[in-house]
Amino acid sequence: MPLGLGRRKKAAALVENEEAEPVRAGLALGGGAGAPEAELQGLPPPAPSLRPRLVFHTQLAHGSPTGRIEGFGNVRQLYAKIGDAFAIPPTEVMFCTLNTHKVDMEKLLGGQIGLEDFIFAHVKGQRKEVEVFKGEDALGLTITDNGAGYAFIKRIRDGSIMDRIQVINVGDMIESINGHVLIGCRHYEVAKMLKELPKGRDFCLKLVEPLKAFDMIGQRGAGRSVSGAQLGTGRGTLRLRAKGPATVQELPSAFEEKAIEKVDDLLENYMGIRDSELAASMVELGRDKQNPDEFSEALDETLGDFAFPDEFVFDVWGAIGDARVGRV
Repeated sequence: MPLGLGRRKKAAALVENEEAEPVRAGLALGGGAGAPEAELQGLPPPAPSLRPRLVFHTQLAHGSPTGRIEGFGNVRQLYAKIGDAFAIPPTEVMFCTLNTHKVDMEKLLGGQIGLEDFIFAHVKGQRKEVEVFKGEDALGLTITDNGAGYAFIKRIRDGSIMDRIQVINVGDMIESINGHVLIGCRHYEVAKMLKELPKGRDFCLKLVEPLKAFDMIGQRGAGRSVSGAQLGTGRGTLRLRAKGPATVQELPSAFEEKAIEKVDDLLENYMGIRDSELAASMVELGRDKQNPDEFSEALDETLGDFAFPDEFVFDVWGAIGDARVGRV
């Protein structure tokens, strides 16, 4: 047994037919959404004179004037800046989408923001309580989280139990299950709890839906972008981090894109989740490693909470190596 991998604890698949994928608070995967503030401080920020002054435009997705925000390094700080801009509590922000006011799960703000992206903040709307009969093992939900303590529905599979309940929608925040409050839980904790609910019995979901947008918001939001003269070509991204300052980076290379896609597929096969930001973090960790032992130790140090199985680590290492030499 190679060094490092032999010390790894096994992890059973969290969900079989359910998925869970975090929106990633600047890849805040180690400490989790409820990590103490001291754990999130990380490295000291660079001198003020060395920090890029990046200003982003933002609106509330249901309708608002345009605000300007800057000086954030992770999702929690971003929500605080949005709260300041619109005079609302940061806890009212459920999630953000980039360049669309719609509840578009393909446009969710994750660990990276394009330098010319326009940020739309979706805030809490109507609360609702739903009784669900679990007649099948799989409910048909994909769960994600915003990295700041809220888990919500990213996808609903056609024909599933949840698809047949019209009041449950993509974008709804899961506030509690059978009275168990889920504020502060990560995506995989919520998915595991849903999976473990007994079949053949009712359970109670308390949900919060995003505040609805007006029809006129489409015209209002169209065509607005941050000045290219200020921010350059737009190919760069602001990478939000849980530890250390946010950094400006180029978009992933062709090698990285292939590796991220392959690792994301492996996450789904082994763990029942799809998470491109987690896959990107793993590819970044493996880029300069010389063997699977080094890679395993890096995963344990940075992403140890996931307790990845040994065979998964070997396959991920192989996927990164295949992408590096151009094998599909």
